[in-house]
Amino acid sequence: MPHVTLHIKRLRVESTNPLPAYMTPHAAGMDLYADIAAELLLAPGERALVGTGIAIALPEGYEAQVRPRSGLALKHGITMLNSPGTIDADYRGEIGVIVVNHGSEPFTIRNGERIAQLVVAPVVRAQLIQVDELSETDRGAGGFGHTGR
Repeated sequence: MPHVTLHIKRLRVESTNPLPAYMTPHAAGMDLYADIAAELLLAPGERALVGTGIAIALPEGYEAQVRPRSGLALKHGITMLNSPGTIDADYRGEIGVIVVNHGSEPFTIRNGERIAQLVVAPVVRAQLIQVDELSETDRGAGGFGHTGR
């Protein structure tokens, strides 16, 4: 697997939370941890911005995607509203996770809890060329549910 160097900074020196880490040898994402002063109770339907206490410096040509954790989604209905969240190579602020409770019960987020994943990926930039017509395909403009399946 290719590697890229990612500089990371703790924003709260007193934090004892782990830094993001891959949990298995073939994991695509590193777990992100909540870095909060007090527990956060999320009622059903409620959303909140949860800080991670870290900032990163991505190399040019890369992005980081913040994604939900499948276990939280399945067991508790906890996910992210802007999934995936994109961190650009020129952003140096704290990584925050916009979590929402789609479950039927209140959910408590505690300091040090794994709340999201961070996936580092290469970026390809598009060059736009305006045209009068697009090439034809069998699908054409068929969109949402167009196959009837």
